[in-house]
Amino acid sequence: MNILKEVFEQLNIEDSGDKVKKLQEYMSQILFLNESVNLTAIKTEEEFIRKHYVDSLLCVRSREFLGAATVVDVGTGAGFPGVPLAVAFPNKKFILLDSLNKRVKIVNEVCEKLGINNVRGIHGRAEEVARQKDMREAFDICVSRAVANMSTLCEYCMPLVKAGGTFIAYKGPDCSQELEAAGRAIDLLGGKFVRQEGPEDWRIKDLTFDHRLIYIAKVNSTSSKYPRKAGTPSKEPIL
Repeated sequence: MNILKEVFEQLNIEDSGDKVKKLQEYMSQILFLNESVNLTAIKTEEEFIRKHYVDSLLCVRSREFLGAATVVDVGTGAGFPGVPLAVAFPNKKFILLDSLNKRVKIVNEVCEKLGINNVRGIHGRAEEVARQKDMREAFDICVSRAVANMSTLCEYCMPLVKAGGTFIAYKGPDCSQELEAAGRAIDLLGGKFVRQEGPEDWRIKDLTFDHRLIYIAKVNSTSSKYPRKAGTPSKEPIL
């Protein structure tokens, strides 16, 4: 885990040793369980650290994330980026949302076992959860590495972000055209594009990255029309 220790230092994440140790234990648990349950395509520790841990932590120097108290991770899968962020920042509260209950149960059980107490996994579709009174526009930050086009992803995520908050989307390296196509969706959902970040901004030596980060500010409340019923945002993205 020397790479992760170095990355913690480069990203100015305080650690007395317990955070890196906790992430080592989480990785061991997920890789073990992955032999019987499909949690991740990644099989080796080196790749796990780079693609799941370091990648997840790329937003931590942003003023938006540093100023947040509550974070929701949409489409968390095996807990990314939510769990690494929660371990690194135990003072923030995290909700991890996924549509597959089996994954949610595993994430909750492993977090409880390891004492990651600022995380709660919830089973549900984003389109339905975002209409619950205690979830709608309830979070300072929404993060997502879910595989969906930017327009669809905004409809999943923006209704969960409170006015003044931020949606941070982890997208592929060639996302500019996709972002441009999502311009109308961002506006309709109450958002405003702020910036795009990439490796040139993070300057973490000796590592390459699969994602760029898209920052969307929530400047207005989301209309009650959104999100549309489950399945519609993916089948009929806002164009």
